[in-house]
Amino acid sequence: MLQKLQSETLKVLFENLSYNGGFPVINPATEQELIRLKTSTLEDIDAQIEACKRAQVEWAKLSAKSRSVFLKKWFQLLVEHTEDIAIIITLEQGKPLVESRGEVAYGASFVEWFSEEAKRAYGEVIPAPAADRRLSTIKQPVGVCAAITPWNFPKAMITRKAAPALAAGCGMIIKPSELTPLTALAVMELAHQAGIPKDLLSIVVSEQAAEFGVVLSTDPRIKKISFTGSTRVGKILMKQASDTVKAVSMELGGNAPFIVFEDADLDAAVNGLIASKFRNAGQTCVCTNRLYVHKNVKEAFVAKLLNKMAKLKVANGLAADSNLGPVITMAAKHRLEAVIDQALQEGAKLLNQPKKRSGRFVEPVVLDHVEQSMAIVQQELFGPVLPIITFEHDEQVLMMANDTEYGLACYFYTDSLQRIVTFSEGLEYGMVGVNEGIISTEVAPFGGIKESGVGREGAKQGMDEYLETKYICLGGLS
Repeated sequence: MLQKLQSETLKVLFENLSYNGGFPVINPATEQELIRLKTSTLEDIDAQIEACKRAQVEWAKLSAKSRSVFLKKWFQLLVEHTEDIAIIITLEQGKPLVESRGEVAYGASFVEWFSEEAKRAYGEVIPAPAADRRLSTIKQPVGVCAAITPWNFPKAMITRKAAPALAAGCGMIIKPSELTPLTALAVMELAHQAGIPKDLLSIVVSEQAAEFGVVLSTDPRIKKISFTGSTRVGKILMKQASDTVKAVSMELGGNAPFIVFEDADLDAAVNGLIASKFRNAGQTCVCTNRLYVHKNVKEAFVAKLLNKMAKLKVANGLAADSNLGPVITMAAKHRLEAVIDQALQEGAKLLNQPKKRSGRFVEPVVLDHVEQSMAIVQQELFGPVLPIITFEHDEQVLMMANDTEYGLACYFYTDSLQRIVTFSEGLEYGMVGVNEGIISTEVAPFGGIKESGVGREGAKQGMDEYLETKYICLGGLS
């Protein structure tokens, strides 16, 4: 399938990267091998860090406007190669092609946004306490950065980190998931085609995630590490980074509640839930994990939900009518099956009759009679499994929604202005969707609280993550 790409640039790239002795990249829909790649070594990464350090010094000397020009060219190339990149994403990650095209656009939007923000890294003039002084601040790049990115959004999670780093004057070394390295390689190739130096923005391809994570989080030449992934791994990286007091950005696990109040527009809520829960087969950090429905509208809401879900088609992402692709690995499928079995043993009931599917495909599952104390409520599911919990009172559902160590995203549907204010402020999450199931955008800050991470990506806050504030006191002016 890689030979069917339209771009000669990308076809030549993968022809040159194919390595018989390397590790395989597998299509999760067919479980067939796409290509074998040569793994990077620890010696390779040491050389990359040193080269990035040198390149970053020169890159930081460029004007912000000059850096902006390179990023705009990268954005244009990403847009021009939309179809090929989308095909690559679907082949190695599994999501439906229409979602892959959406990811290409979403990922490119960060490059465009930060090409503009590059010129807005403002300092400030501070009123001095004495007449013989002038006080000011300037923003400077933190230096060489590292990014460890996940498999569920193999393009967007790279550009959301690399674009602000480059805009700020930093360099970056990227370690993509070993499950989805092809998208990363294609995106990097287009960045280099845009004139961004290869030493400044480079990639590490390896199955040795833990070993390379240690290097990237402890090497003193790297001044910042950005990670998107599980809370467990994020905690390890933060501990390792602490020895060199490295700046960190962590976008970690989620356990998003979706609340449907008695006064909600049920049709809108169903559409929002379908979009939030089943995008990428439920394999997103912000997807709905728990559904809370008021007892007075539960029957009507569930009927509408099941009717919509019956129209979802689980199939290879390249199929024109596919709505849900496979989960990423057989291990992921087995984990979901175990979670469902445990919930049923604890008293949950199946509301639909999902078919058993071969390979890595999982039919959507809806579970009723779920209690807050059940194990399924307390963990990130990362798959098309939806537990339903009934509630009666606002105070009750607010307490249940906040009853988690995670605090990434949450959603609720209501027509009450009072509830909108109360729950927007009372829900302990970094992002709140009010009468909306899709909240991600490059112009708004993305990130969580509690054990869902630190720092923000996107918006002007995403640029600040790669800048240091320097205070300058100019004296002796009397």
